[in-house]
Amino acid sequence: MDLAANRERMRRGELYHAFTPDLIAARARAKHACTRYNNAGDVPRRRLTELFRDILGDDSPLPPPAATPEDDDKLFDDDPWIEPPVAMDYGVNIKLGKNVFINFHAVFLDTCLITVGSRTLVGPNVSFYSGTHPLDPVIRQGTRGPELGKEVHVGEDCWIGGNVVILPGVTIGRGSVVGAGSVVTKSVPDFTVVAGNPAKTIRKIETAMDPASGIEWDGWVGESMATTAPETETVIGEQDETRTVPKS
Repeated sequence: MDLAANRERMRRGELYHAFTPDLIAARARAKHACTRYNNAGDVPRRRLTELFRDILGDDSPLPPPAATPEDDDKLFDDDPWIEPPVAMDYGVNIKLGKNVFINFHAVFLDTCLITVGSRTLVGPNVSFYSGTHPLDPVIRQGTRGPELGKEVHVGEDCWIGGNVVILPGVTIGRGSVVGAGSVVTKSVPDFTVVAGNPAKTIRKIETAMDPASGIEWDGWVGESMATTAPETETVIGEQDETRTVPKS
């Protein structure tokens, strides 16, 4: 088997064989890198960032140390914050934007590319599945048969509730919200709330962000809060329920 061609088929989402020596070794590398990150304990932000970049295969240099530990931590404010433990198949097929937060027990099956946009918040026990298998068992053949995948993309400024599963080929649009416990089987438009199994549209999101230009909202300014702030907000509950509550 041409191993390079097999890897390229995996990257393109075509049928490929996962139990080749090189891909077994690649998954072992990611597994050991995740273990080092998960077991790091109480270490500075610099060390966590270094260990996490190792999982992703990101060898970009860290900034020079700052004068104090507090100032040094601030150098990494825009780096993703990933609560351990985390599990990834390869790591190198994952791209995270700035100021992303992913809570503990996240799972990334990154057969194909998985991206999470800047400022997106992800609850605990969320799974991103870019890998899948043929439906026909004659083709599937356990570990000896081929598998395949489709890219997963989560846009900027999203909120993904706990215990969500995102399936292969799904794109979640910018600013959207996925209710806790949902299974996302189809792509989600920008600024939309979805929930359920399978996830269905609950409502559109009214936002102070300009959907057309994508300009970031920079917070309430001065007295504008009293006249501009919405009086209510939508909360996605742990039981996939939505309710409207007074905005604090």
